[in-house]
Amino acid sequence: MKARNAVIAAGAGLAAGFVVKQQLDRYQKITPEKALKHAKETFKKQGPISGSWIYMKPEEVERNGLLYNAYRGGVTRNIDGENKQYEFYIDVDTGAVIDSVETA
Repeated sequence: MKARNAVIAAGAGLAAGFVVKQQLDRYQKITPEKALKHAKETFKKQGPISGSWIYMKPEEVERNGLLYNAYRGGVTRNIDGENKQYEFYIDVDTGAVIDSVETA
């Protein structure tokens, strides 16, 4: 009988842990590493990337009259033998690219 109770308790603990992890993942903000990976995947659709970077600390950004909490980063692409740099902002909550511009 004791072994049965231990198995039931372990199963209940695992189930509770799984539910808690699912809830935490749902409300957890995107990490800078995931944000950079998403941005690189988006830019790779237009061609290869030769370098990338991202600031680890989010900052407030206003775009189109809306305030976002966003990571700032950049990628470098080699287009026709010339390096072109792009800077982007990624929303911390959704991981969506808010803005990207080519820098000089």
